[in-house]
Amino acid sequence: MTSRPPLSRRHFLRIAGAAAGSGLVASQWTASAQNQDVSPAFDRTDPDHALRELLAGNSRFADGRPVSPRRSPAEFRELAAAQFPFAAIVSCADSRVAPEILFDVGKGDIFVVRIAGNVIGGSAVLGSIEYAVAELNVPLILVLGHSNCGAVKAAKAHLDAKDSLPGEINDLVELIKPAVTQSKSANGDPLENAIQSNVRVGVERLGRLEPIVAPKLKAGKLKVAGGVYDLRSGRVNLLA
Repeated sequence: MTSRPPLSRRHFLRIAGAAAGSGLVASQWTASAQNQDVSPAFDRTDPDHALRELLAGNSRFADGRPVSPRRSPAEFRELAAAQFPFAAIVSCADSRVAPEILFDVGKGDIFVVRIAGNVIGGSAVLGSIEYAVAELNVPLILVLGHSNCGAVKAAKAHLDAKDSLPGEINDLVELIKPAVTQSKSANGDPLENAIQSNVRVGVERLGRLEPIVAPKLKAGKLKVAGGVYDLRSGRVNLLA
């Protein structure tokens, strides 16, 4: 692979501006020239394009035909000066859930925030998400739950038992309990319902997050979606 020199943010914006002036889409230049792992006509500023790119990558992974190989340090040098991810993924810290692999994305394509139970809460998680939106201009945030989630299972068990967990684990579980409560009347598997509810609660919280996320959502410059990754099939199913 031929290595290109690192792009500074100022250099990138200058090139992007020139491309826009000539009738080209700057984000398409980024996709085709900076990273060959995404579709050539992919507009990295478009929320719907970003979501389609993630789902296409997940289909490749689930079908056993990924195109993004494991990387060496040398291949990351071109991104040493700056990053231009097209999506932020808030996923569980579970060892079986690796967004870069299950979405078959290339180097520098996604900004990942991982926390047990993929909870949307706490200054560190919220600040990381806001950074991705405000500083990196990602057009998409995906809240990603997964099947058989231990954090949601713990929240359900301790809600039923009306007890608490030691240390900071209890605070984490407390953030999940409202979603478990909301799902109790739903038909079907209780744990699966709670996992889906937890994702939906996270999406709703982001929709109200001021002063950075909510205004961009209202302006149509940002999309927040939720999905659940099935550990057995390898597929991500979006939630309506």
